Amino acid sequence: MPARGSGRAARTYGIVRALAAAGPVDLLHTGFGADAPDPAYEAVDGLRLHAISSSRGARRALAWARARATGAPRAVARGVSPELAAAAERLAREPGRERVIADDPLAAVSLRRLARRRPVVYSAHNLESAFRPGRDPDWGSRRRLQAFERRLLETAAESWMPSRPDLDGARELAPGAALRYVPNVVDVAAIDTRRAPADPPQALLVGNFDYAPNREGLDFLLDEVMPHAWAAEPRLRLIVAGRGYEPPAAVDERVEVLGFVERLDSLYARAACALVPLLSGGGSPVKFIEALAHGLPVVATPRGAAGVDAESGRHYLEGAGAEGFARAVLEALDPSRSGAVAASGRALAESDYSIEALARRLAE
Repeated sequence: MPARGSGRAARTYGIVRALAAAGPVDLLHTGFGADAPDPAYEAVDGLRLHAISSSRGARRALAWARARATGAPRAVARGVSPELAAAAERLAREPGRERVIADDPLAAVSLRRLARRRPVVYSAHNLESAFRPGRDPDWGSRRRLQAFERRLLETAAESWMPSRPDLDGARELAPGAALRYVPNVVDVAAIDTRRAPADPPQALLVGNFDYAPNREGLDFLLDEVMPHAWAAEPRLRLIVAGRGYEPPAAVDERVEVLGFVERLDSLYARAACALVPLLSGGGSPVKFIEALAHGLPVVATPRGAAGVDAESGRHYLEGAGAEGFARAVLEALDPSRSGAVAASGRALAESDYSIEALARRLAE
C-alpha cells in the first residue's frame, strides 16, 4: 500500500513524485501495510493508482513455491503476488509504455517473468546482503542472500541503489549489472525552516524502532552517549519520536518518548539538533536528509552519514564512539558554531536530495 511514515515508504514516494514530474505514472499496489493509500499520493499530478487484490489460496502458494525454488528468501517469497505480476504485464503492453519499475525485492521477484521479455528496473531500498548475518532468519544466510541478490541485479535492466556504499557493494557483488545511484529524497521545497528552539535545549531522534539498526542506535544513545552529554549539559532533553519503542520504567526523566508522530514539523522547529546514531544498516537515512532540509544541525555517526554525500564539519557534525558523539552534540547546541553547518546542510538538501534534484537525475 502506498503509505508514508517509514524510510522505505518515503523512498517510494520520492521516486514516484520525481517520475511524475516527467510524465504520467501508473502505480500498482497491493493492500499490505495500510488500509488505504496516503492522501499525498492522491494529490500527485499525473499519477494513477491501481489497487491489486492478492490471492491467498493455491495460486499464491504456487507463486511462493516457485519463488523459493529460484532462491528467494522466505521474507521475499511470502510477498510475491501473481496478481500484481499479471496487472503489470497488461499495463506494460500498452502503447507508449516506457519504464517498468519494481519497487523492492518482492516486486522484482513478482515481475521476474516479465523481465525476461522486456526491460524491468529494480529499485532497491538497500543492498540487502550488506546487513550483518542474523538480522532475521527469514532472510537466510549471508551466502544465500548474496546469491539471490546477485541474480536480482543481473536480471534487471537497471538497478537503482540508494547510497554510494550500496552502489559500490552492488558493483562488487554483480560486476556486470547496470547500476544507477538514485538517492532517497524529501520534499525540501515544502519544508518551512523557521525555528524556535526550546529552552532547555532539545536533541531530536526520529525513526522506526521496529527496524533493528534504529533500535541499536537508540540503545547506544541512551546507554553510552547521553551520560557524557549530560555531564556537560545536564538540562539537555532527548526527544524520541517513532513507533516500536517502549521505554523502561527506569529511563532518565530527561528522555521524552512520544511514539509515532503524524506531523514532525513542530518537533523539528523546537529542536536544537537532530541525531542519527546508526551503527549498522544500509541505504541513505531519510531522517538525516529530512533534518538537513529543516535547517537543523545534524549529529551523525560515520555509519549514519555513510549513505549521504555530505562533508563532516561542513554539512553535518560527526561523532565516532560515545564520547565523540557526545562532543558533537554539545557543539550542535552552540548556534555560533553550528549555524553555518545547518545552513550548508539545508543547501545540500536542496541541491542533491530534493524531489526536483531526483527528477533531473532520472531524466538523464
